[in-house]
Formats: sequence, structure tokens, C-alpha cells
Amino acid sequence: MRACLPVAVSVFAYGAVYGALARAAGLTLAEALWSSALVFAGSAQFAALGLWTTPLPVVALILTTLVINLRHLLLGAAIRDRFAGWSPRATYGALFFLVDENWALTTATSAGGGFLAGSGLVLYVAWVGATLTGALVGGALPDPTRFGLDFAFPAVIIALATSLWRGRSTLLPWAVAAISACLVARWLPGGWPILLGGLAGSTVGAWREVARDVA
Repeated sequence: MRACLPVAVSVFAYGAVYGALARAAGLTLAEALWSSALVFAGSAQFAALGLWTTPLPVVALILTTLVINLRHLLLGAAIRDRFAGWSPRATYGALFFLVDENWALTTATSAGGGFLAGSGLVLYVAWVGATLTGALVGGALPDPTRFGLDFAFPAVIIALATSLWRGRSTLLPWAVAAISACLVARWLPGGWPILLGGLAGSTVGAWREVARDVA
């Protein structure tokens, strides 16, 4: 929990922006609050707001959030060993708190599933509390782009990514993932660049591991 407090500050910043934008999109205070409390997936929630019109495009909302959150298949596979010996109920309960930020913090250490759950709980409280704050003050918030708050989420991910750098051996998978994501973004919208870029980089990393073991 202590290790994740600095990240929680940034999460609170863009969580408040989400709360304000949710009210501006027409969600009630309760709807904005429950969207964060039950979904707890910032990138998918922001994407959903972009599609929030009347009548609601239900199919587009489901597909967009599904594609964006499919990256959790990759995140979960990478930390599977951290939950060795855990019961299914405890494991699935902890994984509710899995987000990009505490996944990066967990994989950068040798900590187990308890680290993921504890850090995720801090982020959850920050995210839900920030959503409530943003939804309550609503229009009283100035334009977040004036202060660079719209860059808070990318900045956190970039900073956390540096802790995952393992030297030159990391360069090829990262480069493949980045280039693939940029190419996909030119033709496919939504979360496809995230998913396909991650799959491309993971495939290269897995291929290199297999080639090393064979050699």
C-alpha cells in the first residue's frame, strides 16, 4: 500500500476528471460513482464516455470496452505464478484490483499476489473517491487540459515502464510492440492497438525465450 501511494495521487487526478466528464455526459451522481466502483477500468470508462449518446449504442459500448480490457489476459498470464497456492476465491478477489499501474509495480518486484491486492486496493479507493469528487464539483473544475491533467495517465504508465526495462534484451519486444500498435492504430480504432501491440511484443519475447532454452 505504501509503495503505491505516489501512483494513487496521479490516479486521483485523472479520476476526478472522469467524474466531471461523466456528469457532463449525462450520468447521474450515482451512475458515475457506480461505474467506477463496479468497473474499475479507467481507460475503458473514458472510452465509454466517448460513445455515451442517446440512444445508447449498447453493442458498440460492449465491444469497445471488451477489446480494451482484453489486455488483462496478457497481464494476468504474466503474474500467474504470483498466486501459487492461493484459493480460486482469493485469487479472483485480488484480481478485481488488477490495473495497469499496480501490475507494473508488481512485476517490477519479486512480491506475490498480496502486493498486487494491497496496492490495487489503494488505487481503487483513490479512483472511486476521485470520481465522487469530480462528479460533485462538476463544472467548477477548470479545463483539465490547461494544467496537463489529461496527460496524467500516460505519464504514470511511462514512468512505471522504466522499472520494467531489463537492458538490451528488452529492446526488441518493446520495439515490436510499439511499432505494431502504431501501425494498427492507423486502421483499427478503440483498444485494438493496445491488444495487438501487446500480443506482438509478447510473441517476440516468448520466441526469444524458447530459442534461448533450445540453444
